[in-house]
Amino acid sequence: MSATWATSSQPTMPPAQPMTYAIAGCSEHSGNYVPENILVDTPQDPSSRWSGAQQLPTAKQWILLKLETLSVVKSITFGKFHRKHPCNMREFRVYVGLNPHHMVQALHTQLKDDTTPETFPLKHVNSEGICFPTCYIKIVPVSAHGMSFHISIWYVSVSGIADPLYVDNIRSRYEEYRETVVLRHVLKHLRQRRLLTPYQNILARSNIQVEHPVVTALHSSLVLQGTWADSEALFSEVSSAGLLDAYIQSCQPHSQWKRLHGVDADGDAPRKRGGHAMALDPENGLIYLLGGWDGQKSLDDFWVYDVSAERWRVISHSTSIEKNGPIARSCHKIVYDTKSGCIYLLGRLGDGDILKPEDHQELLRRAGETPDGSRSTAYCSEFYRFHTRGLDVGKWDLLSFDTASFGGPPLIFDHQMVMDCEAQILYISGGRVVDGDWDSPKYSGMYSYNVRTSKWKLLQPQPTLLMSSSVQPLISPRSGHSMVLDSMTHTLFIFAGQRDDKYLSDMYAYDIASNTVTELFSNFSTSGGPDACFTQRAIIDGRLKEIYVFCGLTRAQPSCALTSLRADTPNWVYQYEHPSKPGKWTKILPEMIQEGGEPAEVPLPRYAHQVVYDEGTKRVFMHGGNAGGVNTQVEDVETELVGNGDDERPRSRDEDRPSRVSKETRLDDFWTMKLLRAAPEEIIRRAKYQIRQQQFREMCEEQPAVKALRFLQTQVSAVVDHTNPEETSVFRALLGHLFSNPITTDDGSATSASTPKETTTGLLEEPPKKRSRPNTPDEAWTSRLDDEDEDEVLDASTSAAVTSRGQKRRHAVLLMEEDPEETALRDASTKPLSPERFRQRTEVFESLLQFVGENGKQPMGSLLDMVDADDGI
Repeated sequence: MSATWATSSQPTMPPAQPMTYAIAGCSEHSGNYVPENILVDTPQDPSSRWSGAQQLPTAKQWILLKLETLSVVKSITFGKFHRKHPCNMREFRVYVGLNPHHMVQALHTQLKDDTTPETFPLKHVNSEGICFPTCYIKIVPVSAHGMSFHISIWYVSVSGIADPLYVDNIRSRYEEYRETVVLRHVLKHLRQRRLLTPYQNILARSNIQVEHPVVTALHSSLVLQGTWADSEALFSEVSSAGLLDAYIQSCQPHSQWKRLHGVDADGDAPRKRGGHAMALDPENGLIYLLGGWDGQKSLDDFWVYDVSAERWRVISHSTSIEKNGPIARSCHKIVYDTKSGCIYLLGRLGDGDILKPEDHQELLRRAGETPDGSRSTAYCSEFYRFHTRGLDVGKWDLLSFDTASFGGPPLIFDHQMVMDCEAQILYISGGRVVDGDWDSPKYSGMYSYNVRTSKWKLLQPQPTLLMSSSVQPLISPRSGHSMVLDSMTHTLFIFAGQRDDKYLSDMYAYDIASNTVTELFSNFSTSGGPDACFTQRAIIDGRLKEIYVFCGLTRAQPSCALTSLRADTPNWVYQYEHPSKPGKWTKILPEMIQEGGEPAEVPLPRYAHQVVYDEGTKRVFMHGGNAGGVNTQVEDVETELVGNGDDERPRSRDEDRPSRVSKETRLDDFWTMKLLRAAPEEIIRRAKYQIRQQQFREMCEEQPAVKALRFLQTQVSAVVDHTNPEETSVFRALLGHLFSNPITTDDGSATSASTPKETTTGLLEEPPKKRSRPNTPDEAWTSRLDDEDEDEVLDASTSAAVTSRGQKRRHAVLLMEEDPEETALRDASTKPLSPERFRQRTEVFESLLQFVGENGKQPMGSLLDMVDADDGI
């Protein structure tokens, strides 16, 4: 639950200043290389350093620093010797804390073996977004640059905030946060152990809220009173309060595709193509499409699709003949600026960029080339802007004839470009450089372009061999990759693609404000994600913190020379809580059956397609691409292609261009897709099923068997999904509870408790129920809740099965007897709950909490587990 420490505003952060510290301790040092040497920066003095006494990699070495005053530490700087040295520290960790016996890791990285001091940001905000103060800093060297050398540290400086008022505010908030976390776990533990009186006393004497009030009411109704109908009604209130939304979002989604057949006034639509570009105007529901490659030539037509009218309109049949208009191209990128209504265009692979003069001279002329082989211009990277509204509507601006001449990227293709419309900044990542040398691939770095100042800036150069030991992960050269912008956290996600002959499956988060890179996955395929791929398409929903990936070409094995367009290649969703921490990959399941029972129409597998996303309507739009073989949906395609998949052209005239074209099918189909997840009504049904299971178990022990059987056949059966084998199996197993006790009929006579199989089958035999899907996609029903964590939540039926066999749990400390708080809730005619019954109902309650979001329920984990937790380093 949110509390005062989480909801109150953060204090304004003063600027960071150098911090004063002293040496509080260290592991054994070598000779005169004492730890106090790191207080002074004298790079010319070979003795001005700390050096560990051990050189074995298993030896734990450390230096402990104590700050002069309690501070918020933001960065640490390491000075170096004036030349390379084999003892220079390479890999290291930094820990911070309020006391030296309980510290948390704030940094784990590497130093370069050079002479330039390096500064690193230190973690000073926890996972809940709470800033914390520090008194001690512990540096733990791991390795030196030289093999079998003692590790040396030359100089250390620390930067942070020591302003007394600010730090005291941070300290108070952090202490309040820790007290809140501890008390919430204590309260959870007390309620689980039936110590309700001290539980209520703590609540009354503190400003703590364990959970949402409706969840508290559910606990009282279900566990303490056993009012089943009220419990079911309260769970519906849980849904109405929005507490199920987080669980619904975590469920494995299903895709629902619909083909769009819009045309323009003349009955035309964009022709078949791949390697084109699309951009969305979300406010007006317009999708712009430009250029591409149709298998024979590059295209320069320009279209717009009106989503609400379901119609295409051609803006220009040929932008090449427009004033300042771009020539035909593919593998380019366009972005839409919601503030100005302008479209920005960068990059190309044109017909004249890859063909030799003797090949297709007409195409060379159209691309501005001279047929004798000399280019009319160099490989210039033109930068365009198109106006969709205002006085200049319909006009092109040539912003730059060559962006590289003004500090921007060279001519590139298969790159990525996104725009922060609020900041008016474009970000361009990677891409293969067009320079005429196709035998030696070159790649571009990461740039930004400020629309207001018309200035380019190099953010991340491509790493070289000299930078291989960089202090932070450098994004390796690539093309055909994905990049999306989370505008809420100002983070760029960059992943996958191709470098030379290698397909990539890594993923990075680039923090724009700090210009820092975090490697989320070195290989997301081993973490439950997609195979290594390129020409995949990705879009982001920043509010939902989800990235949707539509895969392209993949390789079954990294060393394999052939790519494949698999018919069963799934699409994916990547969910994250914090952009700098690895998230969760989930396959998007196909919708195999339509409402009428017919197989659902879905797009063919493809690559070099284009995808845009409307965050407001949660709709994906996909157009065109390459489907591989003409007569098959699966084909192995060699990667010796200039376009890396977006524009699959032979790189020289020695290759048979006509045969390549005849093997491939480009598409002109246009699709929209929505993701379907479990509807709230389905989760409520599952909750009712668990509640009624417990109600039936108790009826078996307290009421006539006939009445319990009737309840099972009607009330319990009504909330079972009889098409789900797992639910049906649990439902049939419930009959065992009926026969595990002496059967009492309605007239009070007792009968034998035998359970022949034929009796069980006959009593519960009923046809499966057909469930229909609601009319609106937003309320789509599904019987599968694919993301239930069976290891985290103990199923109530499992618990009951254990207790029905007489295996009583014993607590040496607690008797689990009725608390006075419970006595006040029940009437005199009702017997108190037995300890075992209390445990059963508690397990059902906590099983229902799996559906409730983290902010609405008691904390996860057990207080008992904290006893065995590792207490720092």
